[in-house]
Amino acid sequence: MEVEKGKTFKYLREKRDVSQEAKDNLKSFNQIKKTILDLLKESDLTVDQLTQKIGMPKNEVVFYLMSLVKFGFVQTGAIDDMDEYFSYKLKK
Repeated sequence: MEVEKGKTFKYLREKRDVSQEAKDNLKSFNQIKKTILDLLKESDLTVDQLTQKIGMPKNEVVFYLMSLVKFGFVQTGAIDDMDEYFSYKLKK
């Protein structure tokens, strides 16, 4: 008897529908992720610098930045001269 790979995934995809809200949230996350990664390609930035460049509230920038750290896109860099803020950079 031959087992078809991915059969469960295909079955679940046919039976379950992804809500439009979930699709919109993923699209928004990917846009913000791209913006942050593009800014970090230019130079290492702190949370405050990212907040100013993106124009988002600090708590939202921290949420997206920590998600990128968690999933291995970004890492912490050096701490500033006044020992207040970490800079963040792309993970190599």
